[in-house]
Amino acid sequence: MLDGKSYDGVISSPLPGRAPKPRTRGQTMIIDKGLGLSQTGDLLEMAADYIDYVKFTFGTAALYSPAMLRAKVGVIRSYGIEVYPGGTFLEIALTQGRLDEYLQRSREMGFSLIEVSDGTITLTPAQRRQAIDRARAHGFRVITEVGKKEAGVELDPAEAVEQILADLEAGAEKVIVEGRESGKGAGLYDAQGRLRADDLDALAAGLPDPGVLMWEAPLKSQQEALIARFGPNVNLGNIPPEEALAVEGLRQGLRGDTLKLALELQAKGGQ
Repeated sequence: MLDGKSYDGVISSPLPGRAPKPRTRGQTMIIDKGLGLSQTGDLLEMAADYIDYVKFTFGTAALYSPAMLRAKVGVIRSYGIEVYPGGTFLEIALTQGRLDEYLQRSREMGFSLIEVSDGTITLTPAQRRQAIDRARAHGFRVITEVGKKEAGVELDPAEAVEQILADLEAGAEKVIVEGRESGKGAGLYDAQGRLRADDLDALAAGLPDPGVLMWEAPLKSQQEALIARFGPNVNLGNIPPEEALAVEGLRQGLRGDTLKLALELQAKGGQ
């Protein structure tokens, strides 16, 4: 996927098959904790080809002026990138009984995608389905998240599969697997940030298509492990903005970590 880039015709991606935009697989979601408008423009001018979603995390969307929020959302969407407020923000709206008002205001601010989660609060299956239904009724596409944010609460693969399938049936287009910003002690990661491989395999095996998942993977070791397991077109989320290009380098085998993987695959193919 180096066509049209600086070394086009000189080298090709060591890990072949990288999906170009627009794509439904191999998507990258970055987290935005408050980039300014100029910073956002600079980032997207450099890396828009490698970013599919921007999540305004930590409730930061509530702290912008209306004019600034509309402007920033507009800039991001002008590059063909989806942008949405994080799921905890929706959880606050639910606890305050203001879901419809939250959705209406989000619409006014220019968002077209909403995240539904219960990482901090607890929703019954019916309440979660209702939240998805309400978001869709307001004209939003929906992305959901499974897993809890409380440190040390492990994701149960069987329960997660049940929830993922229910969310997809309700109309979610992607389901995020919780990993938090730290990538440690949450979801499928232990306290050191290592993937619990058996649980990951059980989760993937329980789904007709693991490509519906967006794996939160803020650490390089996690990104490398998921690329090795699922290939360059695995969906990766919670990527820091400054690492968007570095993650794409991993996907295409341009970094030593995945170049080694690419060479091993080539050697096996030549046997």
